[in-house]
Amino acid sequence: MRHALLALALAATLALPAGAREPTRIHDSAMAQAANLRTRALADDTGWRVLESLTTEVGPRLAGSEADARAVAWAKAKFQALGYDKVWTEPVTFPKWERRAESARVLGAHAQALHVTALGGSPGGKVEAEVVRFPTLEALQQAAPGSLTGKIAFIDYRMERKRDGSGYGPGSRVRSGGPSAAIRAGAIGYLMRSAGTDSHRNPHTGITRFDEGLAPIPSAALSAPDADQLARLVALGPTRVALALDCGWNGTYTSQNVIGEITGRSRPGEVVVIGGHLDSWDLGTGAIDDGAGVAITMAAGHLVGRLPKAQRPARTLRVVAFANEEQGLWGGRAYAEAHAADLRKHQIGAESDFGAGRIYAFAAKVPAHADAAVARIAEALAPLGIAHVADGEGCGPDLSPFNAVGMACAGLAQDGTDYFDLHHTPDDTLDKVDPQALAQNVAAYAVFAYLAADAEGDFGSAPKAADK
Repeated sequence: MRHALLALALAATLALPAGAREPTRIHDSAMAQAANLRTRALADDTGWRVLESLTTEVGPRLAGSEADARAVAWAKAKFQALGYDKVWTEPVTFPKWERRAESARVLGAHAQALHVTALGGSPGGKVEAEVVRFPTLEALQQAAPGSLTGKIAFIDYRMERKRDGSGYGPGSRVRSGGPSAAIRAGAIGYLMRSAGTDSHRNPHTGITRFDEGLAPIPSAALSAPDADQLARLVALGPTRVALALDCGWNGTYTSQNVIGEITGRSRPGEVVVIGGHLDSWDLGTGAIDDGAGVAITMAAGHLVGRLPKAQRPARTLRVVAFANEEQGLWGGRAYAEAHAADLRKHQIGAESDFGAGRIYAFAAKVPAHADAAVARIAEALAPLGIAHVADGEGCGPDLSPFNAVGMACAGLAQDGTDYFDLHHTPDDTLDKVDPQALAQNVAAYAVFAYLAADAEGDFGSAPKAADK
């Protein structure tokens, strides 16, 4: 019987069209193990305990700060406490930006304070000037050179609430592109309505950029109610604002990507990589962005690691707590560079970096020969309320540099309806996380990682041809 089966398998292989790949398979035994993992994860509180520990014992983790170093030490110790087989760090060096103080105030007959926060990357400085309001980034970009000389540009763009977070793209472009457009028009300062969807008096920070050759100007975000207030004041007549920021770049800093592994039972040199980013902005405690992602993936790896060694997946499960995502994907780019020679050994990757809302969709960008395996993973995720969709959102920001050069990519889409109420604000704290939703995320990542790591065949990771 065994010889007959081998003959049938050989015949099937020979029958494949030239250049075709044998389908990647996930066996029934792996599906059964994934179902057990799913059940255990839903009843397990490891993810919550990890998130509570990070946000309580470390708190805000601005890249390059003293808390950054404490976060790295915390992550190493937590991987070890969770029973990971191997734990190590890899250096990530970047420019260090610091926030010290910030304020804004309307001057004159309607004098009053405004709630603002400096945008990451902004220089410090004090400016007092008339405010000129623009409804969109495009409107400011069309302003004539010199038309804002000696004035403060204010973009009053209201970001849209979307389940998949797609409203953030236009909002974040106001943050990243607005200051340079203001400088080109002659402005001496820049204000924007926060890239967020809440109506609280909490401004949203985030990184900004200044185009090469432009002298940076103090740049800050207003909370939504303060943006409304400033717009009403400007409508009444000329309005002057004093903006004072004490912040700026201060040398360089070397942080670490912190990595933990659960060793595969038969192909330990090949890996499935999952993770989140360890840094956060400094206004809240970084619970949803991205303490949740670190906790979800650490807990998922821990649950896989608790299996008897004979029941572990064939490949190694690697969990990465990435350094300094917030200011430019520094950890993700460093990881892609450090592991470029091992790209083919990376079976597939996925990152959790969109809070702790329930996962509602799964997608993977893989070649046709891996479609059946992806369908099997989707089948195992379905009991968690997760739909299989054709198009996903990528594999997360920190894995995007590696995906760009050829690593296979999967995405587990979280419900982000309320994510941008909290994102980059003082409200990003532990109490905003639903423990049951967090456990559903852990279950999904454990199932995905286990099945991908145990698949027979690959998901298509290979160097992409260089553009001519």
